[in-house]
Amino acid sequence: MSSSRRLVLSRSATLIAAASTGLLLPEIVRAQGAKVRIGLMLPYTGTFAQLGVAIENGLRLAIDEQGGKLGGREIEWFKVDDESDPSKGVENATKLVQRDKVDVIIGTVHSGVQMGIHKVARDTGVLTLIPNAGVHAATRALCAPNVFRTSFTNSQPTLALGKVLVDKGLKKAVWITWKYAAGDEAFEGFKESYTKAGGTIVKELGLPFPNVEFQALLTEIAAIKPDVVVCFFAGGGAAKFIKDYAAAGLKGKIPLYGSGFLTEGVLDAAGPAADGIVTTMHYSDSLDTARNKKFRLDYAKTYKSQPDVYAVQGYDTGLLLIQGANAVKGDLNAKPALYKAMEGAVIDSPRGKWTMSKAHNPVQDIYLRVVENKENKVIGVAAKALSDSGAGCKMG
Repeated sequence: MSSSRRLVLSRSATLIAAASTGLLLPEIVRAQGAKVRIGLMLPYTGTFAQLGVAIENGLRLAIDEQGGKLGGREIEWFKVDDESDPSKGVENATKLVQRDKVDVIIGTVHSGVQMGIHKVARDTGVLTLIPNAGVHAATRALCAPNVFRTSFTNSQPTLALGKVLVDKGLKKAVWITWKYAAGDEAFEGFKESYTKAGGTIVKELGLPFPNVEFQALLTEIAAIKPDVVVCFFAGGGAAKFIKDYAAAGLKGKIPLYGSGFLTEGVLDAAGPAADGIVTTMHYSDSLDTARNKKFRLDYAKTYKSQPDVYAVQGYDTGLLLIQGANAVKGDLNAKPALYKAMEGAVIDSPRGKWTMSKAHNPVQDIYLRVVENKENKVIGVAAKALSDSGAGCKMG
């Protein structure tokens, strides 16, 4: 037993007596009985509000399965609406750390906001779990021992796409996306996998985010006549692209493929125009496993809505945090042991079991999915245990 530990034990009885007279317990003793302070920094208003709610719901479901505790300790929650506004990222994350003294930050969706959280995480050492934002730097050049991602990198889904297309004889592709970080990073994965498999990208097309005036670019695609069109779009813009693609007469003539976000959460809005679109993604609602069915049933009963990929990522964030907290019996200050447990975790997820890469990003299966009657139906595994490169990551 260390002398400092003996000292704490020998003084604890005196201190507990002293506490009743209003004297404060030292930090180490107070921490054992104190609540774990979890800071949620997610979008609760604006375009990504639904995503923020789904992530929180999934997280709480995982923790509720543990009786609402972490490593045996009660939880106190602190919530900040990040408004998907990168200019407020550092300020909001700093409030959670300095004002609310959180033990862990969970956030966020928007990659620009994530970089603000990431700066604070690196500066303060606060444990940070990323339940969505796929920005490469967080688990590449700017990786950190206290930062773990439970979702994907922007290039992971498209890294699984190249070989699939070439195997189908689709060897000349046009790529189209918004010109912003997520689009550029998704292109990196596609370019690497497609050219390596022997495909040729005959044209790269882009338009400013979040512009949805696709007509001129669709006319250009029709003139080029590639074997396949591959894209990265998400949300309302994705639904409009799908409908415009069909309206331009390209559906049925030139197959449309993409990163799974193209068809995630937009199938009602896109309607029949989406039928036949093939995407690659680390989850599908229709995964036919007992684990996924149980999760979907539990989530639907609890929240009266159907879970999506964002809910799964929130749930897995909870599972990872639970494994870490249990390993250190709730003492999140035992950082080397906490990080080691999280690095070695095997997450039994609705998406399938996954592990953590050395750069703290999921090593996971990427599924091949086709849209049929407003459902992303799994038709195979595009890549088994796919890892992001983690290029430039040096854990210090």
